[in-house]
This record gives sequence, C-alpha cells and structure tokens, in this order.
Amino acid sequence: MNPTYGGQPYRPDGDPYGGDPYGGDPAPAPGRRGRGPLIAVLAVVLLLVVAGGAFWFLRGQGDDPAPVAAPSGSAVAGEPSADAAEPAPSAAAPESSADPRFAKVGQCVRNEGAAGGKPKLVISGCAAKSYEVLSRIDGATSGERDAEAKCGKVEGYTNWYFFDSELDTLDFVLCLKQR
Repeated sequence: MNPTYGGQPYRPDGDPYGGDPYGGDPAPAPGRRGRGPLIAVLAVVLLLVVAGGAFWFLRGQGDDPAPVAAPSGSAVAGEPSADAAEPAPSAAAPESSADPRFAKVGQCVRNEGAAGGKPKLVISGCAAKSYEVLSRIDGATSGERDAEAKCGKVEGYTNWYFFDSELDTLDFVLCLKQR
C-alpha cells in the first residue's frame, strides 16, 4: 500500500472481491436479452421460405399430372395394325373430354403412348385393340398392387390402369377389357 494516497494500489487484473480496478462498485453483469424474439423471427422467415417453396413446386404440378403406372400386360403397347379389320366406332367421345380422368363405365380408351413406355390413354370409340372400361374405382390408390387387387374383383378384366396424384381425391383405377 502506498501511504501517500491512503488507498489500495492499482491492480490491472481487477479487485479480487469483484469490484472494478478503480475502486468503484462491482461491474454489473452484462444485460442478457432473451433469445425468444430472435427465434420467433427466424421461425417466421423459415415458415415463409417453406411456404413459398411449396407454392412454387405445386404451381408447376397442377396443370397436367401424369399417370404413374402402365396398364398390366403388353396388350396396350401398340395400335392396331393396318390390315386388322376394325369395326365402326360405337360411341365417339367429344374432343374436350378425351382425358382418361373422365372415362366412365362402358366407354372405351386407347393407348397413344409409345410401345413399352408410359401409357397415354385417351377416351375413344370402341374399336379393335381398344379397351372397354368395365369398372372405375375412385379414391386413393397406392400403386400397381392396389390397382391389381381392386380389378381382381371385376369379372372379365384383362388390363388395369391407375392414376395417382398428390391429391388422393383425384386418384382412380380403371379396370379394362381389351376388345
């Protein structure tokens, strides 16, 4: 201790009793804000990014969902040959409703897809090598096994076709008979 000043000597590392090095009151602990507001802001930003991404993804999917599976068997793979005798169509579908999503029992469809590729069914007249819709089962479908099981209960079916979309209410299975 320096007797001239009557106080404690200067210590650069501070007072061992919690005070500041200049002899004043102890330094207050730094104020600690809660992390709640930061977490809330980050959660809102993350939610907006996810919602925007989902909207962008679904916006491009809603126009023309593609069917997921092909009809069973190889019978749908091609069109009839030119030398095959074709009976006159019994009921032509209007151009605006040729999509198989609108097919009804008793109507016929044909495959306009490439041989061995994904089928592209369109509603058509009932001619040779077309497929008559024996049963239409609306509702959620889980794929080929499900379609096969559902059509297995339909007498006389030769092929099946299913449409599986992201909205289960749009899903359907067609049980078909080749003509």
